[in-house]
Amino acid sequence: MVHAKRWLFLVHRWLGVLLCAFFAMWFVSGVVMMYVGYPKLTPAERLMHLPPLRGAAVALEPDQALAAAGLQGPLRDLRLAVASGGRAVYLATPQPSKAAPPGNARPRGAPVVIDARTGAVLTAVDAPRALASAAAYAQGPAHAVHEGTLQEDAFTHSRALDMHRPLHRVRLGDAHDTVLYISGTTGEVVRDATRTERQWNYAGAWLHWLYPLRGGLVDRYWADIVNALSLLGIAAVVTGGVIGILRWRFAGTYRSGRRTPFPSAWARWHHVAGLLFMVVTLAWIFSGLMSMNPWRIFDSDAPALRTNAMHGGPLQLPHAGAPVAALLQAAPTDTRELRWTRTAGHALVQALPASGPPTVLDAHTALPHAWQPGELEAAAARLVDAPLQRVETLRAYDAYYYTRDAHTMTGGTDKPLPVLRLVFGDPHASWVHLDPHTGAVLGRLDRHRRTSRWLFGLLHSWDWLPLLQRRPLWDVLLVALSVGGTVISLSGVVLGWRRVRRKLGWRTPAAPQAPMR
Repeated sequence: MVHAKRWLFLVHRWLGVLLCAFFAMWFVSGVVMMYVGYPKLTPAERLMHLPPLRGAAVALEPDQALAAAGLQGPLRDLRLAVASGGRAVYLATPQPSKAAPPGNARPRGAPVVIDARTGAVLTAVDAPRALASAAAYAQGPAHAVHEGTLQEDAFTHSRALDMHRPLHRVRLGDAHDTVLYISGTTGEVVRDATRTERQWNYAGAWLHWLYPLRGGLVDRYWADIVNALSLLGIAAVVTGGVIGILRWRFAGTYRSGRRTPFPSAWARWHHVAGLLFMVVTLAWIFSGLMSMNPWRIFDSDAPALRTNAMHGGPLQLPHAGAPVAALLQAAPTDTRELRWTRTAGHALVQALPASGPPTVLDAHTALPHAWQPGELEAAAARLVDAPLQRVETLRAYDAYYYTRDAHTMTGGTDKPLPVLRLVFGDPHASWVHLDPHTGAVLGRLDRHRRTSRWLFGLLHSWDWLPLLQRRPLWDVLLVALSVGGTVISLSGVVLGWRRVRRKLGWRTPAAPQAPMR
């Protein structure tokens, strides 16, 4: 027993020496991330900064533009917006199985950009085109400066940007000192980062996610390093918790009159704070590990949703479609983008305004589209090769379908209400959320993803609706618990430094004596 106790103390002591600085950094940076997130361009921000489509130079209808670009066959997506170089363009994404047009070396999944006035395929994105995109984004006087191209920097560590690399970096010269990242593939603005976001992120997400290790020699080992530190952190907290309980006098006191045996103030703080906050510290470290999807435990072997079965095939433009002018006339005056879709067997156009829900129009007639009762549900039942057990209409957010602030890691996406939840009887217990206004599939939650929501989302971000809906209670609770974790960590750093200093035989120089008078 004595031997086991000795090993328990040794393991905890040296794990603390190794990890307490990381813990302190995680707690402090986590508080920063509560209020300043990693830079992103949300869908709402993108639409807000696109120029209005009315009045833009659109000389070609979509079928004419596709023919001029040599694109034939079904599409995965088709959009029209003033989105590249300050000009109106069609952005057409062919189905993945279709070969790209000759001479087009665009990355997989990237759209073909077609000038809506001339039909020319726009390929090379140079500095003038990037500056024109930045000027259109600013929608006003700007003193944009092109700062060159890059593959990746501190604010663009995102796989979603891979199809857009290399990125053009443009400093907008506005009051917020905004830096824009322009796609080297399409010329679209794909990320913005204000001075506040950039500065605070060095103390927030950049540190919290150990992004200093990204982009260098150890980049390929980044995930393994994060996972290893998390596992060692769990061991440190568990061993510390056992020691803390063993050394605490629940009945009576030590000779000092205290319930903790440690004479050093730092050690006493470490002991008491460890007992008070070890459970939440353990939960945060464990859930941080879960955020990495270690060993792919949350991956499901569920087959992909059968979207072609739901929609009756991929997107094909109607032979006698409504002209763009007619669609814009029927759409709100501040429409920023038109998006052609095939939804539940209908050829539709979504007119997306600067803010608010899209207007859904019939692609043939440009008239507002209305769904027949039960039509969407019947089509969506074909998404999964299993019985549709029930359809629920959510008119308020719940534990699985909810929204977060735009700056948070899971925030910024469109979560409209009401929404349909389709519950299937497949082996993976799939749920599918469907927008009853547009017919868009908003997401799928199977058993694996619902487990991830609890083990990561709840334990790490405390995104529990009764708390989120009662701010600042959520803020006060998380900041207080983070302060407790910081006390554990910083006291551990001091104790660890003292231990290392003694082991190395270092001594603090004696203070000089005052001269005798």
